[in-house]
Amino acid sequence: MNDRLPHEKGFHISWDQIHRDSRALAWRLDKHGPLPGGEWKSVVAITRGGMVPACIIARELNLRVVDTISVKSYDHQAQADAVVLKAPDAGMMGDGQGVLIIDDLVDSGKTLEVVRRLYPKAHFATVYAKPKGRPMVDTFITEVSQDTWIFFPWDMALQYVEPYRGV
Repeated sequence: MNDRLPHEKGFHISWDQIHRDSRALAWRLDKHGPLPGGEWKSVVAITRGGMVPACIIARELNLRVVDTISVKSYDHQAQADAVVLKAPDAGMMGDGQGVLIIDDLVDSGKTLEVVRRLYPKAHFATVYAKPKGRPMVDTFITEVSQDTWIFFPWDMALQYVEPYRGV
């Protein structure tokens, strides 16, 4: 019997690792856009997790048009129905053609499902993907198991942690 909590199967991501993986995602997306020369017209970050990867990708691909879409899908650490709190510029978005929509992780796929309904021709890319959410992503870098909890550097603080087996 496994008496560990789900988040105890953790995958800790450092700032260096998210930077490397986001750059790898940019390289994978480079010259694969639908515009002439394989270009993309803009990047939209799904807040909050997609903001750091989207910034890195925008820099690497020399994209100057960057916006956000705010989607709330968690309430007190439990997954809830995804709700769009703030949409990107409608004129820029259209149906999503030429737009990269970036998030840090696809878990169940519910967040991306809501955004994909709004922008069906956008390209959806995440740095990390879990099996349930993979069908909602066009491009990703690393797959992790569904029961793995990813600890991102913006959610962490440097502090003492008890050893797994106690002191």
